[in-house]
Amino acid sequence: MIWFGGDWNPEQWPSSVWLSDVELMRRAHVNLVTVGVFSWSRLQPTPEKFEFGWLDEVLDLLRDNGIGACLATPTASPPPWFTDGLPVTADGVALTYGSRDTYCVNAPAYLEASSRIASALASRYADHPAVRMWHVHNEYGTTCYCEHCAVAFRGWLFRAYGDPEALNAAWGTDFWSQRYASFAEVRPPRKTQYLSNPAHVLDYRRFVSDAMLDHYVRQREIVRPSGKPVTTNFALGGWVPVDHARWSREVDVVAVDDYPTSVAGHLDDRAFVADLARGWANSAGPPNSAGPRASADAYAGAGPDGMAGVAGGRPWMVMEHAPGAVLEQGVVRALAEGEAMAAAQAYVERGAVGVMYFQWRASRSGAEQWHPAVVPHEGPDTPVFHEIAAVGAAIVGRMPESPADTRALLYDEQTMWAWQSPHLPTNQIDYEATCRRWHRALGSPVDVLPVDAPLDGYRMVAAPLLHLMSAATHAALRSYVRAGGTLVLTFASALTDEHCRVTPQALDDLLGVRIVRRRPGDGHVWLDEVEPTTAKVQLRDPEDRPLVTEHSYGEGLVRFLATDLPDLDPWLTPAR
Repeated sequence: MIWFGGDWNPEQWPSSVWLSDVELMRRAHVNLVTVGVFSWSRLQPTPEKFEFGWLDEVLDLLRDNGIGACLATPTASPPPWFTDGLPVTADGVALTYGSRDTYCVNAPAYLEASSRIASALASRYADHPAVRMWHVHNEYGTTCYCEHCAVAFRGWLFRAYGDPEALNAAWGTDFWSQRYASFAEVRPPRKTQYLSNPAHVLDYRRFVSDAMLDHYVRQREIVRPSGKPVTTNFALGGWVPVDHARWSREVDVVAVDDYPTSVAGHLDDRAFVADLARGWANSAGPPNSAGPRASADAYAGAGPDGMAGVAGGRPWMVMEHAPGAVLEQGVVRALAEGEAMAAAQAYVERGAVGVMYFQWRASRSGAEQWHPAVVPHEGPDTPVFHEIAAVGAAIVGRMPESPADTRALLYDEQTMWAWQSPHLPTNQIDYEATCRRWHRALGSPVDVLPVDAPLDGYRMVAAPLLHLMSAATHAALRSYVRAGGTLVLTFASALTDEHCRVTPQALDDLLGVRIVRRRPGDGHVWLDEVEPTTAKVQLRDPEDRPLVTEHSYGEGLVRFLATDLPDLDPWLTPAR
């Protein structure tokens, strides 16, 4: 059975509406709702006072109606009384209360307050029969540059590099007189006179991801004794400073929020996110494979049938998507009849164990009062409610599927971060858009994998624009091809190592060419001018420049696309 439902915010409504909501949930085949995500000020109206009576009623009501609760810790939105630990921007501006995500995960006061509310919830509701899953925080993504972060960053660097000399070597600090005599001299990459050191910026983003992961793990361990699965919802996009591939090893269920930005392409976008989430889940291994995670028995009792071990990895689900609508260029556009069903099918057919919406009932007030909802302002006798109810009827009784393919697309969020740097020779590269285009060309389902995932068993692996390439990734790709795989690489691959240090000719032996010049913007988004050594040229441009080469390497084949080709199909097939 598949989880189906969405975010329910009963604290925004009188209890008479709760009864109506639950009756409508049963009509819509809802079996799980997320509660408590933004309720900290209701649960703890003052530092000294907790109020759980309303949540007791909510959970009892869900229990009595056979609906499960994904109970959230509300730490993504501290209450007005919390003022010691607000975030500071790269410009040095201290943000104030008045929105969501006003916190710094490195502030001791915030860590203490987060642990306190999580402990109170765990103590009260660990054994409540309605609680099927714990939802820690919400869409981690707030980057802070305060002094708490400066101290924590120095500790992170010490653990990563050991001494300032190693740091100086990795960051190339002799450029522009940035050499550090001690870690105490290092600051967060706040706004400065001109361009920042790209290695400094990249490491800070890694640090922010790890700091937020530490915050998640603190709360996970507080609620863990309940034996219920624990997760947090992954927000996707270039602004998010979270390495989700790494985080997937620390959640019991990989949960993603998916908000496509185009009506015309929304199913392609959903397919990419579904394959990406499944790739993270499968690469992370089974939920009980390492560390103090919930057991497989807990899954069997708390989640949909067949949830444990889906496709040999962790389960994955869509925690949020908009019901029957897409926000396209600032306009909320309704999907055509049948498209909400098609959206849900796109997830389920690619292995989702849950399809959830944000949100259940449209809010009367606040910054998201016009966000699409299952129950819109106009009420349940509306097209969107009827269609979502039909979706529930169609998918709730199904078992999670386990799609698998012999082709893989490598996708690396740290590489995406690196492509965002303003110091590069072009600002026209959109890494994520390129990966989505390649995904469409490959045809879904296809396994979208992080760069450190095992590649054994794949007939073909495509890795567009893999700007950062560590020695470990170099070795893994060579090993894969040597054993007989087909690898497809593109221009601008292996520009640097993982520290943004340029690595010229790093791929020449694998590609069987000599890259003699890189030409971004010369009639192409980018062109790598190559001289074949042992590779064969498969396609040339009108000026006789090689555009596609193939090189036998070991038992396998490497195909290299030296520029951005309009037609990818001929080059995305495994070698025979």
